[in-house]
Amino acid sequence: MKYYCQSLVLGAVMSIGLLTSVQAALPIQQLDSYKGAKAYLVQTQSLPMLDIEISIDAGTRYDPASKAGLAIMTAELLDNGIRSAGRNLTEAQIADEIADLGADIKIGVSGERAMILVRCLSRPDIRDRAIQLARLILSSPTYDSVVVNREKQRISAGLLEAETKPDFVLDRRFRKAVYGDYPLGNAVTVKSIAGLSASDLKQFHQQFYRSDRVIVSMVGDVSKSEAQEIMQTLVKDLPQTGSSIPPLPELARSPVENLSEREITIPFDSQQAHIAMGMTAIARNNPDYFPLIVGNYALGGGGFVSRLMNEVREKRGLAYSVFSYFAPGQETGIFQAGLQTKNDQASMALDVMTETISQFIAKGPTQSELDAAKANLINGFPLRIDNNRKLLDNVSSIAWNGLPLNTLDTWTEQVNAVTREQVEIAFQKYLAMDRMKIVVLGAKQ
Repeated sequence: MKYYCQSLVLGAVMSIGLLTSVQAALPIQQLDSYKGAKAYLVQTQSLPMLDIEISIDAGTRYDPASKAGLAIMTAELLDNGIRSAGRNLTEAQIADEIADLGADIKIGVSGERAMILVRCLSRPDIRDRAIQLARLILSSPTYDSVVVNREKQRISAGLLEAETKPDFVLDRRFRKAVYGDYPLGNAVTVKSIAGLSASDLKQFHQQFYRSDRVIVSMVGDVSKSEAQEIMQTLVKDLPQTGSSIPPLPELARSPVENLSEREITIPFDSQQAHIAMGMTAIARNNPDYFPLIVGNYALGGGGFVSRLMNEVREKRGLAYSVFSYFAPGQETGIFQAGLQTKNDQASMALDVMTETISQFIAKGPTQSELDAAKANLINGFPLRIDNNRKLLDNVSSIAWNGLPLNTLDTWTEQVNAVTREQVEIAFQKYLAMDRMKIVVLGAKQ
């Protein structure tokens, strides 16, 4: 027992030391802009590593309605062939170079942005080669027609398979219901992929992949001057500006509608009914962000300590899991709740979820629910920033959403300052049951 107690004390001391060391590494430095590109750095010296995220304002929200999937294909084929020093490097040669460096380069696409993630040793000889390769992937993709056609077939096959899965079908219909005619509601289909060409990808890259649409975030063992040079190297081959890009439409708030207009029922041969409920919500820089995320932790974001879980699972056994969350973006956001249940229990589960959310909007959390939510969020904060990759995710989000650079330093303070009244006011301001879209897939009538 004495050893156990000593271990606890030692563990607590080490945890405090870890948090202190992480907090000491948190200051986010904004680098000088170059060709319109922005860059941010958090210096860490615990490991000889460098993590980089290159964010490009070229997400799926810019897809033309008839060419859904264009942003995805443009990004995913960045490393399927590049032009370097007058010769082309194949995807196999690129993969060999990455493996030889012991590096990792990944590409992703969201509704708002395309992202290139680079992880490598901070040793200059390795780092510089990785940076040069990332520069070419960003600026000089070949989009060979043979590779494009092959990838179109692969994506189409994946879509056909995905359409047999209830989660995929539900998500697609729910997003369309919430986003409506806003570009993020457009679904990628076999038909839209078939209509894309190599020239479409090249044109999209030329239009959107420019330095004034780039933010570079870095976390790792490099100096500020080295980071500045890295950023300049990454974007130097991109055009600084280009033709004007039409502004995106404003995402309208989900309208007030009768239940018959808001609810969509989809027949589907599945063992369980899948239910999604939600509406448009807030952007990340909204001043009510903290009351909403604290409140949602009590409602459905806190797992087994949430009210939805208690009402749906613990009291009635209607579902193994039930959740709710806010997904705020740079300019748009949604609220979503969902669960899976037996087909013949779908109506009851939906009623309980609806009533629980309705009561929470009307009255907010209890004081004990609020206190528990704040304690869990604050105590879990060190795990949000306990390695370079997580730090990079936070730095990138702060940079992308234009948040104050001290956001991580004040995060727990802002959570702790949230009151019951603020949660209640915020939920009533942004959520309303007569605006909630409901998609029920697979339920038996």
